This record gives sequence, structure tokens and C-alpha cells, in this order.
Amino acid sequence: MISLSNVGKEFRRGRWGVRDVSFAIRKGEFVLLTGSSGAGKTTLMKLLSFEEKPSEGELILEGRTNGKLKKRELPLLRRRIGMVFQDFRLLPDRSVYENVAFVLKATGSTKGIDRRVLRALAAVGLSGRGDSLPGELSGGEQQRVGIARAIVNDPFVVLADEPTGNLDDRNKREIFQLLKKIAAGGTAVLVATHDLSVAREFRARMLVLDQGRLVRDEPPTIETAAPRPASPVPLVARPTGVRP
Repeated sequence: MISLSNVGKEFRRGRWGVRDVSFAIRKGEFVLLTGSSGAGKTTLMKLLSFEEKPSEGELILEGRTNGKLKKRELPLLRRRIGMVFQDFRLLPDRSVYENVAFVLKATGSTKGIDRRVLRALAAVGLSGRGDSLPGELSGGEQQRVGIARAIVNDPFVVLADEPTGNLDDRNKREIFQLLKKIAAGGTAVLVATHDLSVAREFRARMLVLDQGRLVRDEPPTIETAAPRPASPVPLVARPTGVRP
């Protein structure tokens, strides 16, 4: 569960990135965050990932309140937040497998690392690409690696910041469908996006920011297109044929 109550972030006196923002996101909910450039989407994503601290209001993630969070608890909470980026942020000299495993090694969460990495790659449809380097993949495949990296730690939420900004329409649809499947599996997913022409094809709640304020909270609407129904991401079977 994610809950914001009258959250604001002031960068300089009188200059607010976001202000008086309140909403909640439930487990397994697929939500789009939209608004014009400078509306506050990036600031809000940084608050949710604890890169920034609110100047006012209350932010609750997984039962932990920002004002009561102890310093030693912060790294543990961040492990449970999956991040997906527009520019992928993959290590170019590491294999697909190593890019996903890097997150687990960096956080000291190395128990069952092989099983968890292979499971994440299977979930995004890359079981056979573990040995490949990022440069050998298409843009859509690179973003799938980014999503595998985001879910390998079994997060309670995935925050995707413009995840389709560098992709063509076909790959945009595939990435949106994959993120929606992850939500169907029980993980909350929040996607900041400008790609509304594609995003509206998927049934999703939509949060609209304008000048740092939440101006609309639209319930899911019926798809204008008809993508295949989302099914839970398979996170149980161990694929074969991929080794570090």
C-alpha cells in the first residue's frame, strides 16, 4: 500500500515541485502518472523512491511513514522498490544476466541469486538472452532487462519513469503490456508517461499533474484497442539454458 496525504516538496522558497498531493495505490494496481513537462512527475517519482524527502505532508510505503523512518531502515525499504528508467541504465560491458544479478549483489541479497535472476528473465521473456550484452539487444529488449532488474528483488511497487520514451510504437505497447502483467501478479505499478496515445489502450487508473498539483484522478477506462488480457507474470518456474 502506498499513501500520500497533502505531500509537498519545496526546492527553494516559494518554488514547489509538487504541493498538496494526496492519493493511494493498492497492491496489484496499475496506475499512469501524466502531465505536461514540468508538471511534477519526476519530483513525485523521486519522493516515492526516497531520493527526495517531502517538505510537508505524510508519505506511507508498506506501513512505513517518512517522518518516522529510521536511517538504517531506508536501504531495506529501497530494496523493495523496483525502478525502471527511460534510458535503461544498463551496464554496457556486463551480460544481461550480470545486469540483473548486479542489483542483488549490490544490496547484499545474494541468497538463491541464480534462481531469482533466471526467474526474472523468464518473466520478461528473455530466458535465452542471459549471455548477451546490452548492445546486442533491441531497445525493447534492453527495457525488458531493465524491468527484470526492477522485479528481481520481489518489490511491493515498480516505479517506471517514462519507460517507453525511447521506443517505437510496437515496443511501447509490449512494455506497457508487460508492466500491466506485473501488476496483475500483485505488484503495484506506477508509470510516469507522455505516451498517452498508447497508454490509453490499456485499462488503467490515471493521475494527472498540473503545476505540481494533482488535478485529476481518473478511474480505469475501457481500452480503445484490444490487447490480450493480462495474466499474472510467472515467477515460479525455473527456465533452462541461461547461465552467467
